[in-house]
Amino acid sequence: MFTTVKNAFKIKEIRNKVFFTFLMLVVIRLGSQLPVPGVDRHYFSNWFAAQTGDAFNFLDAFTGGSFLNMSILALNITPYITSSIIMQLLTIAIPKLEEMQRDGEDGRKKIASITRYVTVALALFESGAMAIGFGRQGLLEEYNALNVITVIAAMTAGSAFLMWIGERITENGIGNGISIVLVINIISRLPQDINQLFEQFVYGRSTALAVVAAVIIIAIIIAMVALVVVLNGGVRKIPVQYAKKVQGRKMVGGQTTNIPLKVNTSGVIPIIFASSLMQLPLIVSSLFGYQGTGVWAEILRGMNSSNWCKPSQPVYTLGLLAYIVLVIFFAYFYTSITFNPLEIAENMKKQGGFIPGIRPGKPTSEYLTKILNYIIFIGAVGLTIVGILPFIFNGLFNASVSFGGTSLIIIVSVILETVKQVESQMLVRNYKGFLND
Repeated sequence: MFTTVKNAFKIKEIRNKVFFTFLMLVVIRLGSQLPVPGVDRHYFSNWFAAQTGDAFNFLDAFTGGSFLNMSILALNITPYITSSIIMQLLTIAIPKLEEMQRDGEDGRKKIASITRYVTVALALFESGAMAIGFGRQGLLEEYNALNVITVIAAMTAGSAFLMWIGERITENGIGNGISIVLVINIISRLPQDINQLFEQFVYGRSTALAVVAAVIIIAIIIAMVALVVVLNGGVRKIPVQYAKKVQGRKMVGGQTTNIPLKVNTSGVIPIIFASSLMQLPLIVSSLFGYQGTGVWAEILRGMNSSNWCKPSQPVYTLGLLAYIVLVIFFAYFYTSITFNPLEIAENMKKQGGFIPGIRPGKPTSEYLTKILNYIIFIGAVGLTIVGILPFIFNGLFNASVSFGGTSLIIIVSVILETVKQVESQMLVRNYKGFLND
């Protein structure tokens, strides 16, 4: 990876793309500090600090502190991420969208355009809920229609602007624009988290204890990064043989290829879905100032991840078990709507392809489904381990940080994917240079 980065900086075209990406990221971080007009930022900071749960910590980590600062980029790209997931699900449910996706580049452009409109609609809804809900409680310096409209317009425009920057990075930068924007937000919180761990476990301790604590923290982080790298790189290759056939006077076919099935077939989506589902009741309750009574209050505490794995409150760890079940469920669910073994088996049959030892058609589909179920389970277990480790350490040692399992998977995945894109751009450039010679 380091060799790829080093070689990339030797090429002027890629150097310019990296520089453009860097400038866009600087713009994002500057925008994260610009306050929304008419907002009392001290009120929101105090309100945020008073929350006993971590329902909004996940959102603040994804926005790089913009949410806590109540900046014009407070919503960040979360509306775009949500709209992208919604469009992926609707593509399976609505035949017209599925047809667009199969239309090649033109169809993808239409879906991207619809995604932008859905993003703006979600940003309007979310900013409106915040402006009205928090505005009545003191967020706005003066609660009136003009200030509410100003907040909604500023936050919606900020979200749309970030979406535009992400697309520019994809087109003119090193690629993966939206993902890179998300990663820079998460990384921007790392110094604060590392400082928090240092003060909690290292600072003020004896030299021996400080060294042991530092080594343990570094070892845990390295182990989690290594697990994520293995999880993202793991692939099960299904061999496929194509039969020879005569076309005109030539014999074609006969080549051997494979179907690469990633171990982590669904990426970070199951953790995002599970976390969102667990936190939604907490967010709604916080917005309306409702703490719950009786059984409902206990359920809310069980959904709060800050209460999990605490020896003094073992009953709330049932919420962690529910979280694990949701991660595994969404791993199977999301893979089932993005990978269709029956369709792949039919396409292979039409093209004269077959898996050695397996008959074409339905037996191939059943074989792929069987293999896929094993792979999904392994990937889901790996995701679960990465996802719950931060909760365990938080419950046992009160080590609360923003770079949890979800953030770590996103950072590592995006970095690896971006390096691959840079390598492909270097390869294309070498081919062009060879052809020009």
